[in-house]
Amino acid sequence: MNTIPSTFNDSLPAYTVVGGAKRNASTGLCAALLNRGGRYARNSYFKELQNSGFDYVLSLEGSGDHFDIEELSAAFPFIRFILFKDAPNIGEQINVAAAESDGPLFFALWNDFHPVLSLDAERIAGRLLLKTPEAPAGMNKPQGIRLCTVPVLQNQQFETLPSASAPVINGKNFETVPFVPVKEGEPSLYPFDAAGVYDRARFIDLGGFDPKIKPPRWQLLDFGLRAWLWGEEIRGTQQIRFKLDGAINAENSTADDNYLRFFLKNLAPVIQSVNTGRKPPKNAILETRPAHLPLRYLPAYLSAANCGLPAAIRNFIDIRGWVDANSRRFVHNINEISAFWDYFEQGNQPKDGIEAPCRRRVFSFAL
Repeated sequence: MNTIPSTFNDSLPAYTVVGGAKRNASTGLCAALLNRGGRYARNSYFKELQNSGFDYVLSLEGSGDHFDIEELSAAFPFIRFILFKDAPNIGEQINVAAAESDGPLFFALWNDFHPVLSLDAERIAGRLLLKTPEAPAGMNKPQGIRLCTVPVLQNQQFETLPSASAPVINGKNFETVPFVPVKEGEPSLYPFDAAGVYDRARFIDLGGFDPKIKPPRWQLLDFGLRAWLWGEEIRGTQQIRFKLDGAINAENSTADDNYLRFFLKNLAPVIQSVNTGRKPPKNAILETRPAHLPLRYLPAYLSAANCGLPAAIRNFIDIRGWVDANSRRFVHNINEISAFWDYFEQGNQPKDGIEAPCRRRVFSFAL
């Protein structure tokens, strides 16, 4: 059985939609509300989102009891309640939000997030949508300035959490270092807690979150690193701040089969460049050979995988085929991504879309 969906919609879990026939506004930004669990004042929270001016709200309800959906749907006709048949992971829920939204941007946030600054959907969309010339209807759809823009998160004492992350290459080890975001447009390796304003078209083109990776740690890292490797960007903004009701759960970093899947898709592929010995011009696209997943990783992967030999062989072949199918989308390798963060931390502020100031080169990681 193929473990990597061939299209975005192939990855979506079973769900139904209730309500949401009316639009609240026309800013180009909707809210995708994730449920952390526990009780919260749904009526007041929905009113807050309504007053913030979101076009509509996608309330991702999980698979529990939905006794109040009919009443809430009547009271808030701009809310689409997404009812899942089973219990999906976080990435699957956000994938459904992307499929169900019909505007250029959607904002994934949690029901225990409370805005520190005034949350204005029209202002957010105005900042994050590209300004393009007028064009005939259907010929020039709005597009975001980047794949994902992440907010600043604070605890109940209004202390900023280390919600941004940077990649570090330590010998043959790949590591991530969390840090407190302090600059506008600061890059982050992945959206912490999956919260952020996503460009819908870019998100779907990237393939969204991998539903086969269950722990949020590896699922988010797979999404974020794939984005940077494929030339997309995830950056923070100081203009959107939330205070959290409680503490964020510690991330599970166990190097299990979920980690191995992340590794094979992102760190193991080899990207070689044609080195002419000359420094490329600014923003030039280097001539590259397609990325590929070397067979030398197979013995170590089979030894480390816990899914059984036949399943492990199928998984490796499937991921190798996925790398081949997307080989020319790997426009950066991990060395270049790491060097980009070093460049940024030295006080440089590259504009959106600028390439990292280093050549691509092959880097071998140990499994």
